[in-house]
Amino acid sequence: MNVRRLAAIDMYGSRGTTRRRRIILAEFLVGVVLMVTWGCWLLASANGFGTRAFGLWLVGAGLNYAPLSLYALALMRPGALDSELTGVDTNGELRRYTVLQLWVFVPFALVVFAIRDALARRRARTTTP
Repeated sequence: MNVRRLAAIDMYGSRGTTRRRRIILAEFLVGVVLMVTWGCWLLASANGFGTRAFGLWLVGAGLNYAPLSLYALALMRPGALDSELTGVDTNGELRRYTVLQLWVFVPFALVVFAIRDALARRRARTTTP
Protein backbone atom coordinates (compact mmCIF):
# COMPACT_ATOMS: atom_id res chain seq x y z
CA MET A 1 0.00 0.00 0.00
CA ASN A 2 1.57 3.25 -1.18
CA VAL A 3 -0.23 6.19 0.46
CA ARG A 4 1.32 8.75 -1.89
CA ARG A 5 0.11 6.76 -4.90
CA LEU A 6 -3.35 6.47 -3.33
CA ALA A 7 -3.51 10.26 -2.98
CA ALA A 8 -2.23 10.74 -6.53
CA ILE A 9 -4.67 8.29 -8.10
CA ASP A 10 -7.57 9.70 -6.10
CA MET A 11 -6.67 13.23 -7.18
CA TYR A 12 -6.27 12.20 -10.82
CA GLY A 13 -9.41 10.09 -11.10
CA SER A 14 -10.22 9.15 -14.67
CA ARG A 15 -9.25 12.45 -16.33
CA GLY A 16 -7.01 14.45 -14.01
CA THR A 17 -8.98 17.68 -13.99
CA THR A 18 -7.95 20.61 -11.81
CA ARG A 19 -11.44 20.70 -10.33
CA ARG A 20 -11.15 17.10 -9.14
CA ARG A 21 -7.74 17.78 -7.62
CA ARG A 22 -9.15 20.63 -5.57
CA ILE A 23 -12.20 18.65 -4.47
CA ILE A 24 -10.08 15.69 -3.33
CA LEU A 25 -7.66 17.99 -1.49
CA ALA A 26 -10.62 19.63 0.27
CA GLU A 27 -12.03 16.17 1.13
CA PHE A 28 -8.75 15.12 2.71
CA LEU A 29 -8.34 18.34 4.70
CA VAL A 30 -11.96 18.39 5.89
CA GLY A 31 -11.69 14.70 6.78
CA VAL A 32 -8.77 15.35 9.11
CA VAL A 33 -10.27 18.39 10.78
CA LEU A 34 -13.85 17.23 11.21
CA MET A 35 -13.24 13.60 12.12
CA VAL A 36 -10.45 14.33 14.61
CA THR A 37 -12.36 17.24 16.16
CA TRP A 38 -15.58 15.25 16.51
CA GLY A 39 -13.69 12.23 17.82
CA CYS A 40 -11.86 14.30 20.44
CA TRP A 41 -15.12 15.91 21.51
CA LEU A 42 -16.74 12.48 21.90
CA LEU A 43 -13.76 11.18 23.87
CA ALA A 44 -13.89 14.15 26.20
CA SER A 45 -17.64 14.32 26.73
CA ALA A 46 -18.91 10.75 26.41
CA ASN A 47 -19.94 8.69 29.41
CA GLY A 48 -20.44 5.31 27.78
CA PHE A 49 -17.86 2.88 26.48
CA GLY A 50 -19.50 2.62 23.05
CA THR A 51 -19.45 6.36 22.48
CA ARG A 52 -15.83 6.62 23.59
CA ALA A 53 -14.88 3.72 21.34
CA PHE A 54 -16.59 5.47 18.43
CA GLY A 55 -14.74 8.68 19.32
CA LEU A 56 -11.42 6.83 19.33
CA TRP A 57 -12.28 5.25 15.97
CA LEU A 58 -13.11 8.71 14.56
CA VAL A 59 -9.75 10.08 15.70
CA GLY A 60 -7.87 7.11 14.22
CA ALA A 61 -9.76 7.16 10.94
CA GLY A 62 -9.50 10.95 10.76
CA LEU A 63 -5.73 10.81 11.24
CA ASN A 64 -5.57 8.56 8.18
CA TYR A 65 -6.45 11.66 6.17
CA ALA A 66 -3.36 13.52 7.47
CA PRO A 67 -0.77 11.78 5.23
CA LEU A 68 -3.24 11.90 2.34
CA SER A 69 -3.60 15.65 2.89
CA LEU A 70 0.16 16.20 3.06
CA TYR A 71 0.73 14.23 -0.13
CA ALA A 72 -2.17 15.99 -1.86
CA LEU A 73 -0.73 19.39 -0.93
CA ALA A 74 2.64 18.34 -2.37
CA LEU A 75 0.97 17.00 -5.52
CA MET A 76 -0.87 20.30 -6.11
CA ARG A 77 2.36 21.93 -7.28
CA PRO A 78 2.38 22.42 -11.05
CA GLY A 79 3.53 19.24 -12.76
CA ALA A 80 3.89 17.21 -9.54
CA LEU A 81 0.86 14.98 -10.10
CA ASP A 82 1.72 14.37 -13.74
CA SER A 83 5.28 13.52 -12.74
CA GLU A 84 4.06 11.13 -10.04
CA LEU A 85 1.85 9.28 -12.51
CA THR A 86 4.24 9.20 -15.48
CA GLY A 87 4.17 5.75 -17.03
CA VAL A 88 1.38 4.54 -14.73
CA ASP A 89 -1.73 2.80 -16.04
CA THR A 90 -4.09 5.18 -14.26
CA ASN A 91 -7.23 3.19 -15.11
CA GLY A 92 -5.75 -0.01 -13.70
CA GLU A 93 -4.41 1.77 -10.64
CA LEU A 94 -7.79 3.49 -10.14
CA ARG A 95 -9.50 0.09 -10.01
CA ARG A 96 -6.86 -1.26 -7.61
CA TYR A 97 -6.84 1.73 -5.27
CA THR A 98 -10.63 1.97 -5.25
CA VAL A 99 -10.56 -1.18 -3.13
CA LEU A 100 -7.40 -0.29 -1.20
CA GLN A 101 -8.83 3.05 -0.07
CA LEU A 102 -11.02 1.10 2.35
CA TRP A 103 -7.93 1.11 4.59
CA VAL A 104 -9.03 4.66 5.51
CA PHE A 105 -11.62 3.06 7.79
CA VAL A 106 -8.97 1.12 9.74
CA PRO A 107 -7.77 3.51 12.47
CA PHE A 108 -4.18 4.70 12.02
CA ALA A 109 -3.57 2.30 9.07
CA LEU A 110 -2.56 4.92 6.49
CA VAL A 111 -0.47 6.71 9.11
CA VAL A 112 1.48 3.49 9.72
CA PHE A 113 1.83 2.81 5.98
CA ALA A 114 3.08 6.36 5.33
CA ILE A 115 5.62 6.15 8.17
CA ARG A 116 6.79 2.75 6.92
CA ASP A 117 7.25 4.13 3.38
CA ALA A 118 9.10 7.23 4.66
CA LEU A 119 11.47 5.09 6.70
CA ALA A 120 12.08 2.78 3.74
CA ARG A 121 12.87 5.78 1.50
CA ARG A 122 15.23 7.18 4.13
CA ARG A 123 17.02 3.83 4.46
CA ALA A 124 17.31 3.56 0.69
CA ARG A 125 18.89 7.05 0.48
CA THR A 126 21.41 6.35 3.22
CA THR A 127 22.50 2.97 1.82
CA THR A 128 22.84 4.15 -1.78
CA PRO A 129 26.45 5.12 -2.58
